[in-house]
Amino acid sequence: MFKTIRQGLFAALAGFTVLICVCYTALAVVIAYVTEDTVVDRLLEREAVAAATYFRQHGKVGPVANDLIRVYRSFGELPAVVRQSATPADRRAEVFTQTGQHFHLRALDVAGGVRLYLLADAAPLLVVSQLVADVGGVLIAVALALLGLALLLAYLLARRLVLPLQVLAQEARAVKLDSAIDFSARHRPDEIGFLAQRLAGSFGQLQDALRREHAFTRDVSHELRTPLTVMNNTLALAGSRPLDVAQLQAGLDEVRDTIEVLFALARAEHIPAETLDLRICIAQSMLKLLQDGRWDDRELAIELPDRLAVRGNPQLAALLINNCLSNALFHGGAGSHLRLVFADGCLSISNTVMAAARMQGFAHGQNLRVRVAGAMGWQVSFHPGEGVYRVDIVPC
Repeated sequence: MFKTIRQGLFAALAGFTVLICVCYTALAVVIAYVTEDTVVDRLLEREAVAAATYFRQHGKVGPVANDLIRVYRSFGELPAVVRQSATPADRRAEVFTQTGQHFHLRALDVAGGVRLYLLADAAPLLVVSQLVADVGGVLIAVALALLGLALLLAYLLARRLVLPLQVLAQEARAVKLDSAIDFSARHRPDEIGFLAQRLAGSFGQLQDALRREHAFTRDVSHELRTPLTVMNNTLALAGSRPLDVAQLQAGLDEVRDTIEVLFALARAEHIPAETLDLRICIAQSMLKLLQDGRWDDRELAIELPDRLAVRGNPQLAALLINNCLSNALFHGGAGSHLRLVFADGCLSISNTVMAAARMQGFAHGQNLRVRVAGAMGWQVSFHPGEGVYRVDIVPC
């Protein structure tokens, strides 16, 4: 088996070239020998017609115009080497002798039941054997040169045909997880260009899937560790002091929201973007917090336009707004004031932070919110201050 496509293609082209050369050489030799035999037979036919006409007119064998042909009245008069290889009943015969002689024999029936035998010495007419003896070396040299040229052309042709595939294979082998995919053959109008485009698409999808998998694994390890640690500490201290059920419930809610965000990011590639009203997302999140009794509407300040159309994904946008508001409630503590303002294309969510508020994991989840916003092409920035914590969201 061949190790590369170029070797296999070259072997196929070289084998086909050699086969064509051998077949055409054999055909040329056969044509040459058939031409020689045809010339001798034509000479015998002409002499046979002349000998038959002369014998009918004069009753004897007449002179022969060609000195290579002789006429015999009986089979016994033929040379011994001819009689050994032919029989009296043969109408035609071709005789080869060990001394290199070559005879063509033809029997001719004339008037009165007389049979004449025309014998032609074809050796002087055999030009092929003489030609091989005279210029055989030159012919072999020319044939070998042409064969070498044909093999060289086969090698160059195989190299040229396979080179785009080899380049594509090298470029595909060099693709890594974070490297750019740029196959040089993607603009070709043939099958190789189509293959390069499909490979680029497949590699791109694979890279995206691997990035999402790595990000999901990293976020699960990072984002869930803080709330689980808080919940574990709360349960560990339950033996020495009353169980803080509110804090435990807040940790469970955070874990649930984080898991929803992680799964949404994992499916982000398959969720199309659309034009949505960001006010609806904000209203739904605020209503949920108010219905749960986790906030007093007297502590809210909302300054939003009548309609806030943005480009994004409804699910991810709702998760982002809900996550920001939940964090504001959790870290702001009871009695904190929340203010939502949209100005100059930026949505600002700020909440007051009292000194006695719970501050564990204050920066927790920021990277996750940045990834959620980045999946929609939005920007998020965080601005912690003395007494106030603000999150700025710039939607698309």
